Amino acid sequence: MRAAFVGLLLFALPASAQTVLNRGNGFEPDSLDPAAAGSQAETNILGDLMVGLTTLDARGKPIPGMAERWEVSKDGLTWTFFLRKAQWSDGMPVTARDFVSGWRRVLDPKTASRTAAMLWTIKSARAISSGALPPSALGVKAPDARTIVVALEYPAPYLPELLAHPSASPLPRKGAFNGPYILKSWRPNDHITLVKNPRFYDAASVKIGTVNYFPTADTLAALRRLRAGELDMQTPLPSTQVAWLRQNMPQALHIMPSLALSYVAINVRDPALRDIRVRRALNLVYDREAVARKVMKLNEIPAYAYVPPHTAGYRGGPVLDFKAMPYPARVALARRLMQDAGYGPFNKLRLTYAVASSPDSRRLAAVFQAMARQVHVDVQIQVTDFQITLRNMRLGQYQLAYTDWLADYDDATTFLDLLRSGNPRNYAGYRNPEFDAAMGRAERQPDPAKRATLLQAAEKIALADMPWLPIRYRSQSLAVSPRVGGYVENAGNVNRSRWLWIK
Repeated sequence: MRAAFVGLLLFALPASAQTVLNRGNGFEPDSLDPAAAGSQAETNILGDLMVGLTTLDARGKPIPGMAERWEVSKDGLTWTFFLRKAQWSDGMPVTARDFVSGWRRVLDPKTASRTAAMLWTIKSARAISSGALPPSALGVKAPDARTIVVALEYPAPYLPELLAHPSASPLPRKGAFNGPYILKSWRPNDHITLVKNPRFYDAASVKIGTVNYFPTADTLAALRRLRAGELDMQTPLPSTQVAWLRQNMPQALHIMPSLALSYVAINVRDPALRDIRVRRALNLVYDREAVARKVMKLNEIPAYAYVPPHTAGYRGGPVLDFKAMPYPARVALARRLMQDAGYGPFNKLRLTYAVASSPDSRRLAAVFQAMARQVHVDVQIQVTDFQITLRNMRLGQYQLAYTDWLADYDDATTFLDLLRSGNPRNYAGYRNPEFDAAMGRAERQPDPAKRATLLQAAEKIALADMPWLPIRYRSQSLAVSPRVGGYVENAGNVNRSRWLWIK
């Protein structure tokens, strides 16, 4: 954003003096370019600035956005969207061509978008990402200024949810925005200020005039700011303070089950980690039950698979084959595997472990470090800013890294696609033609039950290869000041400022 979209910082309209909302937003954004942004912190801000063909309501569910309605062919492969009369914040109309240009840009390999895979359901999109086809080959047409025809590679009933993601935004034009807010200023590592967009198609219902987003990687400090009235909302919350919040601020505390996986990415390109015995030993020695029930204490479910069990249409998926094994037996097996791989008390395996600087990340890193010692692995914790950790993961410059994934839509593919060859978010560097082929068979299957079976077969392949170490299915935590109205709990922890007000 700071290179390609620096012009955005220069564009601002006078802010309404009526109301101000101060939001604690986790980490400092790395980018507000829809083609580059991908973290939840970035998505929260872009959700206030940009509106795609669809958008999310107060419950986090897809509703009409720039498209006021759409039609779907009987085979589910052709979607036709009809745009409402809407304007950019500079007064120019939002057109179908803006969307075609925006999507082509995301998929163009020259853009190097880490969210390109979000659009792979569109015909020819994946081939464009790989450089096999030009962006002009994308299966999207604009027969007129207010009609968009989208051809898909395979049926995707979750498309309205997917198209609400920032990666599916129209191409921003000369520092203008089409959402309920515009960007007034960005002071790095301090705050980002948005002000109400008077040209937004539903501006009359937007009640808050100014929204400030603060980076709050130090969640303990953020909670103190919320208690002092300096913040109105904060996510995430430090797990060590949840019990205190339950006792002292129960009306402000919100903990919701969600479609989110917390996991350790394992760089399978690393010489030591190419060995499946090492990856299996690390998976075995990680005590998921202890982390979920004794460390985090958020009523989260220990994870023995990559796809959360409550994902739509995905009941009874595969799990790691040692799930039923008692923990002492797991540790004993892990030791034997490490010994077979050539490691022992006098020849320890030293691995770096990259974590972001939040208090919970540090605590969990120390726990993992102690667990790994049992199997002759010396874990060296490397704490960096979130953006640096993420950048190193993208570049493959790490060995182990703690991260998580919050579903962009309610379908197993939002998790499994992260392991497909060519996906920019395949940070593990995992490549298995058998897995890729299984995913291809699943996406071409129109029958939902058969498709789920095929996806489960693909997940079973990946679980056997262990490119990830799944930890827990995360809950979303949030504190909301009593002065904020309109907040609705939802599994995606999506709360656009458009739907809120100050009491």
